Amino acid sequence: MISTIALFAGWTFMLAGCVFFMTAALGLLRFPDLYSRLHAVTKADTLGLGLLALGLVLLDPTWRSALLLMLVWILVMASGAVNCQLLARFNLEQHPAPAGTDPGTDPAPDPAPDPAPDPALNHNADQGDTSGVS
Repeated sequence: MISTIALFAGWTFMLAGCVFFMTAALGLLRFPDLYSRLHAVTKADTLGLGLLALGLVLLDPTWRSALLLMLVWILVMASGAVNCQLLARFNLEQHPAPAGTDPGTDPAPDPAPDPAPDPALNHNADQGDTSGVS
């Protein structure tokens, strides 16, 4: 029989894992570029699956289930890292970054040149103030 503390902790870890999965999905939808999306999904999914596995281990505390869940978690972590690396390299080969820039960031736009001063807005101090306000 599972103790009340293990039951509560197991469901808490599983709920936290689900929250991490939801934030990964939100990051996949909200982040602007491929590299940010890959980072959000791989990090949050890895931690989310780890928390789910820990919660399930607490709910079924047999050695066999614990070892199987940890094996699945390790395999998912390894495959997620490899898949993320392959997708990032493929994207970099398809869309090479300009020389001298970091491939994970968007290149900064060229700064706008300083506009020429407008002669109509040039007020000289020696002309005096004609507005009547002091």
